[in-house]
Amino acid sequence: MNNTKLSNDVQRRFTDKFAFKRCFFVAKILLFTIFLLNNETTLVNAAPQALRSDIKIRNIISTSSVSPSIRIVKDPRNNTLYYLKRNGEIYRVNLASSTSTLVYNFSNHNVGETQGMAIGLNGTIYLVGNADLVNDQTKGIIVKGVINSGTGERTWSILAQSAGYPKSRTAYDHRFNGVIVSPGGNFIYVNSGSRTDHGEVQSAGGLYPNTREVGLTACILRIPTYIPNQFLANNRATLKTAGYIFAEGIRNTFDMAFASNGDLFGTENGPDRDMSEELNWLRIGRHYGFPWRIGGADNPQQFPNYNPANDRLLSPLFNAVQRGYYRNDPSFPVRPNITLTEPISNSGPDADSFRDPLDGKVKDASVLGLTLSTFTTHRSPLGLVFDTQGVMSPEFNRDGFVLSWTPGDPTGETLPGPFKDPSQDLLHLNLTKVGTDNYRLQAKRIVKDFSNPIDSEIIGNKIYVLEYGGTQGIWEISMPTK
Repeated sequence: MNNTKLSNDVQRRFTDKFAFKRCFFVAKILLFTIFLLNNETTLVNAAPQALRSDIKIRNIISTSSVSPSIRIVKDPRNNTLYYLKRNGEIYRVNLASSTSTLVYNFSNHNVGETQGMAIGLNGTIYLVGNADLVNDQTKGIIVKGVINSGTGERTWSILAQSAGYPKSRTAYDHRFNGVIVSPGGNFIYVNSGSRTDHGEVQSAGGLYPNTREVGLTACILRIPTYIPNQFLANNRATLKTAGYIFAEGIRNTFDMAFASNGDLFGTENGPDRDMSEELNWLRIGRHYGFPWRIGGADNPQQFPNYNPANDRLLSPLFNAVQRGYYRNDPSFPVRPNITLTEPISNSGPDADSFRDPLDGKVKDASVLGLTLSTFTTHRSPLGLVFDTQGVMSPEFNRDGFVLSWTPGDPTGETLPGPFKDPSQDLLHLNLTKVGTDNYRLQAKRIVKDFSNPIDSEIIGNKIYVLEYGGTQGIWEISMPTK
């Protein structure tokens, strides 16, 4: 997404990187939207293709409907797959017959603007959504559907909801989205994305003067699963005192996953400047840099002598650049005097293109013997999964896999997306721990030509990929086993 990032409505719900159609969609990047509308073949790719002969692909089902599909998850009790629509509809997938059945909707859980779903070890469904309020405010809502042991039916109730907080009235209202259940089931982790592109003032047309991020934005919340109807204040100090803040400095971690060793990782979508997209090892109490450090580099707007006219990483293709959000900004908040945690470094060979801030040229980091923090700009990494069961062949055993949403230009830099990088693929991530404080990885493309892949789930050696584009297909990627 934009960088093909989804916009306004969609971005209110997920990440600014998923762009397109408003109310349904107002495209984050007008030029790219026009390009897509005038080139329908871009919206509906051919079937995805494996880049290795030992990887097999089959189409399970097309999920296309009025409301887009945004999440796919499994019930860990029996490996049944479910997918979620933006309007709150939840469908159960029958893999044997390649069919799906509507099992829950708004009338069950009362959440109409959904962005996240997870299922705990006991089968409880956690659903994350958002509600618009008066005066350009929003609030996050998290509900749980608990199975009745006698009837097998789910009883839905509010687990937590936030105070109202100001939207920015831009494409950067990411709101509450990604959710994952802790291994023990006592907590869920919920991403509350930023309301700005890179920490700039966004006053919602003057309604909220001098407002940048607020207490509830740009963080990951840790919420107990056993306390009903919790209230999340729009005050960072209050949230910290109550134990709700898990991590800060997060721009928009739309997806999270636990590795087999219990470490938690999250994908991070970057801004409209050509800065790398991140994969982070997420730990309690850490600050991941936003808005002062993004993609392993300093945000230049924090410095008093910043002149955007001399910034080689600003492309006129992008919304925040077009609207002048990159500017000399003397009141930019002072960087806190704390240690900021850096992204995981990528040594390639894939997803590691960057624009050199000195000469403005696009280069390949691994070809130059460099690493990147972590992925090619504007890729929009999503759908992170791990081979936690260790069933795959040695080359992939217990490794990670991640999707990339945004269409890119494989040979140049003509699109508002990744440059010299086709994207819309599945990457194999070979992660290695470096000491005790971080990881490094090697990224390799193994499947190409998805249509805006937005989420994935893993069952044994099979990765199930959900597309946002085209016919919103679910694809089964069979990986080699031991």
